[in-house]
Amino acid sequence: MSTLRFKTTINCSNCVRAVTPTLNQEVGAGNWQVDTADTDKILTITSGQVFIDQLLTAVEEAGFKISPLS
Repeated sequence: MSTLRFKTTINCSNCVRAVTPTLNQEVGAGNWQVDTADTDKILTITSGQVFIDQLLTAVEEAGFKISPLS
């Protein structure tokens, strides 16, 4: 299982609630978390199969910016 990390603009509990259906659909419930206390609002995904381009598009369509961390 791989761990992927992304910088986002998901910055509060309301934002997390708004993006939850999208992330649950893309990577599955329980396979992601957002650290809203971090200045980069880090989204961490632990899932076996993630289509990164599809994930990026889905989160952007939900109204948030997202970019992979190196």
